[in-house]
Amino acid sequence: MKDAVAAVTDRIIARSRDSRRAYLDLIERERDNGIRRPQLGCANLAHAYAGTDEDRDAMKADRGMNIGIVTAYNDMLSAHAVYYRYPELMKIWAREAGATAQVAGGVPAMCDGVTQGYPGMELSLFSRDTIALSTAVGLSHGTFEGAALLGICDKIVPGLLMGALRFGHLPTILIPGGPMPTGLPNKAKAAVRERYAVGDASRDELLDAEIQAYHGKGTCTFYGTANTNQMMMEVMGLHIPGAAFVNPGTKLRQELTRAAVHRLAAIGVRGDDYRPLGWCVDERAIVNAAVGLLATGGSTNHLLHVPAIARAAGIVIDWEDFDRLSTTVPLIARVYPNGSADVNGFEAAGGMPYVIRELLGEGLLHDDIMTVASGGMAAYAGKPVIDDDTLHWVDPGVSGDDTILRPAAAPFSPDGGMRILAGNIGRACIKVSAVERERWVVEAPARVFHDQLDVLEAFKAGELEQDVVVVVRFQGPRANGMPELHKLTPPLGVLQNRGFRVALVTDGRMSGASGKVPCAIHCSPEALLGGAIGRIRDGDLIRVDAVAGTVDALVDADEWAAREQAVAPPAATGMGRELFGMFRSLADEAEKGASAVLAGAGL
Repeated sequence: MKDAVAAVTDRIIARSRDSRRAYLDLIERERDNGIRRPQLGCANLAHAYAGTDEDRDAMKADRGMNIGIVTAYNDMLSAHAVYYRYPELMKIWAREAGATAQVAGGVPAMCDGVTQGYPGMELSLFSRDTIALSTAVGLSHGTFEGAALLGICDKIVPGLLMGALRFGHLPTILIPGGPMPTGLPNKAKAAVRERYAVGDASRDELLDAEIQAYHGKGTCTFYGTANTNQMMMEVMGLHIPGAAFVNPGTKLRQELTRAAVHRLAAIGVRGDDYRPLGWCVDERAIVNAAVGLLATGGSTNHLLHVPAIARAAGIVIDWEDFDRLSTTVPLIARVYPNGSADVNGFEAAGGMPYVIRELLGEGLLHDDIMTVASGGMAAYAGKPVIDDDTLHWVDPGVSGDDTILRPAAAPFSPDGGMRILAGNIGRACIKVSAVERERWVVEAPARVFHDQLDVLEAFKAGELEQDVVVVVRFQGPRANGMPELHKLTPPLGVLQNRGFRVALVTDGRMSGASGKVPCAIHCSPEALLGGAIGRIRDGDLIRVDAVAGTVDALVDADEWAAREQAVAPPAATGMGRELFGMFRSLADEAEKGASAVLAGAGL
């Protein structure tokens, strides 16, 4: 194990000692004394079995595991549309393994791609807490000995895990659906977006380009938050090995899902290979998630999601841990927006088995964690294949394309390309793996906004034609639910292309698909809670420095301290946003995961 990775792990273990012990005590009590099928009354069991004619006798006999399926299926979200028939098939495969399966519940699954730049996006982050609550409701019946979680996209996987971890005595496997086939290349799509931003492309041309890019069932093919989730499930050992990026509708995808159901049936408390979720997700698994994020240039959204998942398991990780890891974890993958290839190209070049093998070989991943597969993390360094109708795993070999994947000993960059910035504006994070090195430092006058739509209007009016640091505040979790501001990427990219020095500073989020413009995001404390971002005025000289790790307003210290906080805009209503007032009022800071549910639970 690399010393730096071991040191961060030890730091997390020490910080989490009391909360982790309390969590392990909880799941031990739930396993030994919690509600289980044999303890339920006859009327309770009859209600549980009434909807399942084929399996009622097996359930009544209580000989095998009953698997609770929590599904995020809907056919408005392309990645989840593939789940339509999964429960039906999983019930058949459960019977093959002497088990039964029922849909325990459904969880909401919103598409950030649909709501991006519109009011619905203000519900997005808190949909994660809603998913956690919905997962808990589904698993609360005491009738399941294991859980299969069907989810892929942005807030869905973290929400499913946050909820399931409170039932951490149950063995649990995440089951993905895979990415859609490659359509219009991401670089070509981005070019049309930038031409549209300056009026050189029509709406019809833009719509045609977008439909060519997002054209079928499966996950979007860029390396945003959804696909970063799938990477993370692999390095945490919560998938069947190699399941992340196999396309839907293939024989291999079907057999991996079948193997997941069979494996889940084998790792229950009644057998000799008990692997509960709460034991699998320990401090080492959380460090693996952070290492995988850095090594592959994954989504900045996981600086919120990893701490939230960890807290649900009694583990405390902070941004300094990510920062320390970033200095020692090399960037070994380039996938759009950090490169030209999409996730299908990444998979063809070797995919997650190659990444995991390389990171294990350099002592950058913990190989001794409990995974849902036998064999620890080493099992995840094998690439799944089917020969003669038999599923097995082989060595991924050398990189199939060294513009996409490189050995850890010869990486694209010696560090993970993510920085924590600190200064008189607060703490923020910045992802520089897709930013040209000469743009890592931007010093320019501020233009301050309280709404991303006002930024777009200023751009259209030609008011931003200069070196500029665009400041968008009152975008934090307490203010408006911390929406992604991805709609700003095309105009800021246009300004940068015109030769201006451009950066963004915000207490909101940027999409996992954002890339070439330097963005200091998740600024904390947020403006609504008195964060210093609320003191910035138009014309203040702002320095964003990813080399030194700083973000500052270059203002006289006495003047800065004496400035009054900007007045927050009134809370927006409509599109259901008022219903989420409770979440906004309870949400804690970004570095802790920006979760109202975890804060309210005292975790």
